[in-house]
Amino acid sequence: MAGDLPNYDGERRPSNVDPKLATEDDAAVLAGLGYKQELRRNFTMIEVFGIAFSIMGLLPSIASTLSFSIPAGPVGMVWGWFVACFFIFIVGLAMADLGSSMPTSGGLYWWTHFFASPKTRNPLSFLVGYSNTLGLVGGLCSIDYGFSLMLLSVVVIASDGSYTPTNGAIYGVFAGCVLCHAILASLLSKVMGKLQTVFVVMNLILIAATIIALPVGKRLASERNPASYIFTNKTNLTTWPTGWVFFMSWLSPIWTVGSFDSCVHMSEEAANATTAVPWGIVMSIGMCWVLGWIIMVTISATIDTDLESVLGSSFGQPMAQIYYDSVGKHGAIGLMSLLFVVQFMMGLSIIVAASRQSWAFSRDGALPFSKFFRPISQKFGYIPLRTIWGCAFLAIILGLLSLIAPAAAQALFSLAVAGNNVAWGTPIFCRVFFGQHKFKPGPFYTGRIMSPIIAWTAVIFLIFGTILSMFPVNGPHPTSKHPFRLYGLISKSETYILLEANMNYSVVINCAVWIGSLAYYYIDARKWFTGPKITLNLDDLTEGQEKALAEEGLEVQGLPADKSASLGDSSGEEGLRGVSPDGKPGTEASTATRKDV
Repeated sequence: MAGDLPNYDGERRPSNVDPKLATEDDAAVLAGLGYKQELRRNFTMIEVFGIAFSIMGLLPSIASTLSFSIPAGPVGMVWGWFVACFFIFIVGLAMADLGSSMPTSGGLYWWTHFFASPKTRNPLSFLVGYSNTLGLVGGLCSIDYGFSLMLLSVVVIASDGSYTPTNGAIYGVFAGCVLCHAILASLLSKVMGKLQTVFVVMNLILIAATIIALPVGKRLASERNPASYIFTNKTNLTTWPTGWVFFMSWLSPIWTVGSFDSCVHMSEEAANATTAVPWGIVMSIGMCWVLGWIIMVTISATIDTDLESVLGSSFGQPMAQIYYDSVGKHGAIGLMSLLFVVQFMMGLSIIVAASRQSWAFSRDGALPFSKFFRPISQKFGYIPLRTIWGCAFLAIILGLLSLIAPAAAQALFSLAVAGNNVAWGTPIFCRVFFGQHKFKPGPFYTGRIMSPIIAWTAVIFLIFGTILSMFPVNGPHPTSKHPFRLYGLISKSETYILLEANMNYSVVINCAVWIGSLAYYYIDARKWFTGPKITLNLDDLTEGQEKALAEEGLEVQGLPADKSASLGDSSGEEGLRGVSPDGKPGTEASTATRKDV
């Protein structure tokens, strides 16, 4: 590890930083990135970890994505999880390096703009901002959609299979869940950090209950699968080659152990962010890696070896069938109820993270109606209230895909995977390809030699994961008697599935986002989008903040020359517009330029 959080206590003049919001040191770090402290820093490192871990919602996410891993059999479930999580951890390390160096809520597009070449920084930053924003909203959709299916599966179990939910009922529960999350995210801001600890505990209770209940339910050793089945049995329930279906099983951990970038989006609400953010990322991935592998081993040990019947369960959820087979009807209802409660908590955490990214992007004027979404609500606890509701309404609109077909609903999951993969990989790539010389490590650092190796490995894996998410999960020309069933939404009576219904709409949805973002930029946004803006008010700068600005190469008009001198030559100069807290263009005193250093 290298680098320490700067401490300006010895040279601080009377602070203009509201002590209700942040310490002088945290505000100085943010000032070095050009931003005024506007959100309240009430998240500790454990709570930053908690928001990522609760969004991952380990067991509910595994339950939601078992249909990706079961077709590959126990080898895909157990070893697919382990290998994929290894690479996800590498991605986390690469992001942690950046998060410790430059912690800001809009980190991904901010880092892209900082490290990319002068010709590419604006369009790439614009693309990453939109891909990340829509990826997070897609994550909200997929989590709440999974909640709807889990809740209704309990009703199916309780009715002994006599009730079959319609797509309309599924969407209605989904929309109601999203609205509940928006309400709670608006009203519980003062305790949201503390709630993350509660959510972590609830996740761990559910994991422990499952790990204990499944083997205990299969009392006789003969009822449990042997180690040879758990660790070596290969199955292929798709029309893909066996080797490729193993890679397809990676989609379960790739979707589950995602949203660790939520730690980055909480940067401006985290105390000691240069340490809290990277450790939140690493700890959340590491814990999911280990606990998830244990869960997969437990499921493989107790699952019915007739995997097609598990996928084709009348309960509409493979996990519901697994619980039912081990602990009976009442045990399954109890565990599935706890499962959807934890899934609900996941949705609350991710709408918080999504709203912060959306707010940061609107702060820099990139979103439509940015001036409307930009204000912070002091009444509700210094939160971006309008972006919370903006994300909720966008999720409700995107959720209409679930009314088309199960394969279309799958696009909600791929939007979270592919959209975020592009948003994560681009700044990491820009750092090692364009701007390694500008990278200044923070307190968390993987080292001068290992850091570039980790970064390149992360980029390659993210490209592969993005491509993987575009493939039809059931393979080309699926004709099996019990075809792949996303969350059990295709009725068991179906014996064949049309090729059109098996289409993976991911490529359509994600390409629409990426091509649309770039088209918007080149047609219109290039005329006014210049990248991250300066939101500092020169009159409110403290001595420490002025020094932080100079150290980061930000030259602010009105500062003494010795404090705002550039650290590089003027050939790398890039203009950044100032902006006042109400979103209007800044005055001369608050304009600045960034120098490449």
